[in-house]
Amino acid sequence: MNLQETLSNQVKQAVLSSYKVELDTVEFQATRKEFAGDITVVVFPMLRVVKGNPVQIGETIGNYLVDNVSNVKAFNVVKGFLNIEISDSYFIDFFNEIKQESAYGLVAPTAGDKAVMVEYSSPNTNKPLHLGHVRNNLLGYSVAEILKASGKKVYKTQIINDRGIHICKSMLAWKLFGNNETPESTGLKGDKLVGNYYVKFDKETKKSIKYIEDNFCEISSENTTDINYLIDVFIQEILKFYNKLGKEINVFGQLEEMHYKFMLETWKYNVLKKKIVDVKKIKLLILEDLKKTINPFQILAQEMLRKWEAGDEEVVKLWKEMNSWVYDGFNVTYKNLGVDFDTLYYESNTYLLGKEFVEQGLKSGVFVKEEDGSVWCDLTEDGLDKKIVQRSDGTAVYMTQDIGTAIQRIKDFPDVGGMVYTVGNEQDYHFKVLFLILKKLGFDWAKNLYHLSYGMVDLPSGKMKSREGTVVDADDLVEEMAKTAGEISEELGKLDGYSDEEKQELYKTIGLGALKYHILKVDPKKRILFDPKESIDFQGNTGPFIQYTYARIQSILRKAEIENSDLKSTDLHPKEKELIKQLQLFPEVVQNAAEQHSPALIANYTYDLVKEFNSFYQNVSILGADNDVEKQLRVQLSNTVANTIKNAFSLLGIQVPERM
Repeated sequence: MNLQETLSNQVKQAVLSSYKVELDTVEFQATRKEFAGDITVVVFPMLRVVKGNPVQIGETIGNYLVDNVSNVKAFNVVKGFLNIEISDSYFIDFFNEIKQESAYGLVAPTAGDKAVMVEYSSPNTNKPLHLGHVRNNLLGYSVAEILKASGKKVYKTQIINDRGIHICKSMLAWKLFGNNETPESTGLKGDKLVGNYYVKFDKETKKSIKYIEDNFCEISSENTTDINYLIDVFIQEILKFYNKLGKEINVFGQLEEMHYKFMLETWKYNVLKKKIVDVKKIKLLILEDLKKTINPFQILAQEMLRKWEAGDEEVVKLWKEMNSWVYDGFNVTYKNLGVDFDTLYYESNTYLLGKEFVEQGLKSGVFVKEEDGSVWCDLTEDGLDKKIVQRSDGTAVYMTQDIGTAIQRIKDFPDVGGMVYTVGNEQDYHFKVLFLILKKLGFDWAKNLYHLSYGMVDLPSGKMKSREGTVVDADDLVEEMAKTAGEISEELGKLDGYSDEEKQELYKTIGLGALKYHILKVDPKKRILFDPKESIDFQGNTGPFIQYTYARIQSILRKAEIENSDLKSTDLHPKEKELIKQLQLFPEVVQNAAEQHSPALIANYTYDLVKEFNSFYQNVSILGADNDVEKQLRVQLSNTVANTIKNAFSLLGIQVPERM
């Protein structure tokens, strides 16, 4: 039983003994710096059941604790706050218990307990990972490590989005403009090469849209409402456009019949439906349709997707080859970031999952089939909307796929009793719906699903856009962070005696530590404005500041011999006591961080611990202590602080250097 539990029981006993009433709970808080005491009991909430003056009530409880609790040596009451002073022997006994625990604060999983599956990363295979993915990866990995440290068995997973129109855009651009280049022939990482063609597709699409806007509507200004006449004129203009574009892309044969059919049926229907008779408005309507749906690149990408879904041998072969380039590139990035996975899922294997549960939901009344054959889940009574789970043509939607994938994961890992999805906050509503549908389908584990929602990452220059190639590439970011760390370290002149290889390794450790800490110290739900230079600072609430403190402690320990014998009772310096009190908090912080899925609690606890150590370091002499008992206490205390920093930072995926 810890001190707070002991005091809580004794405070309840004091109230029962003195006032003949029972307290349900006792509220504690840290004692304010200006008052003597180590822990404070808040008296005001007791006034609901204990009638009287709060100061007098505090005095009565304080006297009881001094008389009945051996570790309580004194107290004082300030208004309705009972400040309790704990004996030094209590803190020394506590420290003796933890000082040799290498995994202090971390709990091993209990056999038989349900596991948790944490999903993160889950990228598209049409571009390299960027800064937004970095936050996702760091959050998901850290939460998985924190859950593991809280006593859970954890599986780390991702679902790779390896199919869909966005993948076909990169494939099409490579096929049209790639000249058969490969990662080997270009020297580029595979994900970067494929990402370049995703950007290329967007640029070529915009060029063709610009051409449509500039040239397409130079037609007769005759004010006519003859739709068929207008369509005939438009068709001639489209063919002129494709003739010019056809020098680069052979679009004829594939598209001509499609255009006639679309124009004669769809456009005519749209115009008649909207009852537009003004020729200028008709032109604008058709022009907007052209830009959205008749662009040749968009049509060919859709055709490639259709062929992939039909199992076309040539398209599937290209899809496999380009995806393999991307996977190789991703693996390099994951290694650079220091994240890993226990299992992988691929959307190409999961996109048909869930359809069987649509039938199950229809039978149980969870889903309803509309007149057109589409299937819906009505969640209006739960404060949400109606959600489609199957189209009228029988095809699945993303929600269906996510339902099926969740169920499949439980089949694959029967010991899993809950899942954490690390996905940006733009998907908040999607996951509310997903979790509710799974509950309605009767899956007991659905109550243990959690959406680790996080805000976007912005740059000082504004929002990133993958299609336009304005993202911050993850690999480039890691490299730039290491470079900046090197420049600052050289300026500080702290690397005498390091080889060039040791320096480069240290720069990477500092740079990655700065990046990870800067992102993880912020509450996941908050949006981040990321400034790389601000994150690499050897002062303040930064990763390098904490790493430097750890390295400073290692320097002290290299000069001292640590004895493992228990410390005897001694009077503690106030700074020693404060440091032990800070160490006491770590196990609870780990549990709270796991419960709240928040690495920020770990990060900011570590900063507070480091601040407390630096205050201790500046106010007492460690190696020059007055006697051996004092010296051993301070050396052992320094060692335990260093170990706790290392444990805490490991939960954030951050390494700590032995020297800096």
